[in-house]
Amino acid sequence: MNGRSPRVLVIGAGVSGLTTAVLLAERGCHVRIRTTEYPGETTSAVAGAIWGPISSGPRERTVAWARRSHGRFLELANEPGTGVHLALGTVASREPIAATRPEETRLMTDLRACEPGELPHGFTAGARATLPLIDMPRYLDYLTRRFREAGGELLRSQVPSLSDAAGESRIVVNCTGVGARELVGDAGVLPVLGQHVVVENPGIAEYFVELSESGRWASYMPHGDRLVLGGVAVPYAWDRVPDREVTAGILRRCAEIRPELRDTPVREEIVGLRPRSESVRLKVEHYEGARIVHNYGHGGDGVAVSWGCAHEAAELATDE
Repeated sequence: MNGRSPRVLVIGAGVSGLTTAVLLAERGCHVRIRTTEYPGETTSAVAGAIWGPISSGPRERTVAWARRSHGRFLELANEPGTGVHLALGTVASREPIAATRPEETRLMTDLRACEPGELPHGFTAGARATLPLIDMPRYLDYLTRRFREAGGELLRSQVPSLSDAAGESRIVVNCTGVGARELVGDAGVLPVLGQHVVVENPGIAEYFVELSESGRWASYMPHGDRLVLGGVAVPYAWDRVPDREVTAGILRRCAEIRPELRDTPVREEIVGLRPRSESVRLKVEHYEGARIVHNYGHGGDGVAVSWGCAHEAAELATDE
């Protein structure tokens, strides 16, 4: 980057857009975020969220992004007000788990296999480890404050086209998630609906995640006095209205593992659209005289790779 501070337009205020905007603003760039949804209204705000093994590709890049993000979340867990904390918990399956573990599990220093008595009824295998958990509403507020303290500007303003964006700034970072289907005509980005149920935490301190390929599973993530229960994955769905039957299924599955959840009060039902793609799109495109950095298509791994992707996106944006 040369001696002049560039002006950068970031489109989207989910975790990818905010994290990238923070890094750019703290590097001295003049950064404006334009978004149709405030951070607390985005799909990112609906996430559980936990750092863990990732499923998106390409693996040679996503592992590096996840590793960098893991290190940053460990640092943030020691900073008050970030919404990030460390928790011990269990990942379990009703089917045998593959012996080959993803490379990123090497970062879990206390990872160990579950003893039979540590598994819920009906589960055959599992592992325990301490992982970063991210209370997304608080975390997005933290990122927003940090962005504004660095001089960033956040506007609720639709960006109708790349031409509009290129006309505003010669450096644009596209973090629109499923919105990339319309903004850049990327039909390869598909919505996968996720629904969570937020309940009052009856005193649960550990997380639990069921590994399942059925599209429905049991999970719970403790964030202080609130517990986020999941989950479902419904492909090609656009309706963000909570489904009562889905809520009932989530509550039932979680209560089978933790009976104290049968009568805990429900605070809210929340829905988001995960941007599924064959691979994360993090690359530069030159369009109408502007440098467009695309950073979208993270599927359900957006939080887990957010810092790694943001660092690379920021480098691409300012690489003259």
